Amino acid sequence: MEALVVLIVFTVFVNNIVFSQFLGICPFLGVSNKISTSVGMGAAVVFVMTIATLATYLVYMFVLVPLKLDFLQTISFILIIAALVQMLEIILKKVSPSLYQALGIFLPLITTNCAVLGVAIMVIQQNYNLMGSLLFTIFTAIGFGFALILFAGLREQLDLTEVPENIKGMPIALITAGILALAFMGFAGLV
Repeated sequence: MEALVVLIVFTVFVNNIVFSQFLGICPFLGVSNKISTSVGMGAAVVFVMTIATLATYLVYMFVLVPLKLDFLQTISFILIIAALVQMLEIILKKVSPSLYQALGIFLPLITTNCAVLGVAIMVIQQNYNLMGSLLFTIFTAIGFGFALILFAGLREQLDLTEVPENIKGMPIALITAGILALAFMGFAGLV
């Protein structure tokens, strides 16, 4: 149980995918204008990242390694993630139109989210077993969503605050992201 708590704190706060690994910066900056869109993107990332890691882990362990094709890891992971997102989009459109509408543009955006590919590669590099890979992925995705929602709240507040004209918009957003990353570094002493 203690190891699980350490994994949660480590992946969500200390080794946050956005603030310490610098993966997923495009959606972090692009979708973080409103809390509502950030919640949708965060939920979609948790869902897709978990399924993508499961699929890539199984393909790597049961296809690439036995055939000694593990050097094709990155290209095969990219293809698997793109195909998986397309299949999910088609299935959701047929099975659950309301969920498909709720996810909206977020599903296609996830295909280009480097955090999904990065986590799939990290679980292989860290030699996690299947359960460890899934737990690491879920908590990493939750950390991504947490960072996205927190940053969106700060950006909404910045829109209501008087900011000097020359740093309005993206400059103050980047400054805020840097300060937020420094704040997350403070959690390093916990683990």
